[in-house]
Amino acid sequence: MSIRIFTTGGTFDKIYFDAKSEFHIGDPMASALLEEANVNFDYDIESLLKKDSLDMDAADRALIRNAVAATDRDRILITHGTDSMVETAQSLLDIPAKTIVLFGAMQPARMRYSDAMYNLGFACAAVQLLPPGVHLAMNGQIFDPRQVAKNRARSRFESST
Repeated sequence: MSIRIFTTGGTFDKIYFDAKSEFHIGDPMASALLEEANVNFDYDIESLLKKDSLDMDAADRALIRNAVAATDRDRILITHGTDSMVETAQSLLDIPAKTIVLFGAMQPARMRYSDAMYNLGFACAAVQLLPPGVHLAMNGQIFDPRQVAKNRARSRFESST
């Protein structure tokens, strides 16, 4: 089994600058984290975007959709900012015969106290075990993108049913 990983930016890949209280999207962290974890499955990573998900638009979602539809892999992970992850996931719902798992982080992977490594590992397990379809892997749970919402006040995703 070989997993295709598309990165799009978001908090997962952010770099914060203390002096200015600003951030920018850095190089994708997924590769370094997977190497550190010493995973033993085939994967490759392609950076599609380096954007905060609040800045994503229909053209960005079309780019992601086209990349997912075009890949010959049937197991796909997508790193994504949490603010518009659900919208992007919903745009992928009609892609057949692929297991697609979107995940992100509430704190950048470069920070010591981050959920990024856990969410990446959880998403790696999910994409190998779940049936075809589109799923979100956040906060230790699998969500259907048609029935989930981000609870900003509690910094987590919750089922909306």
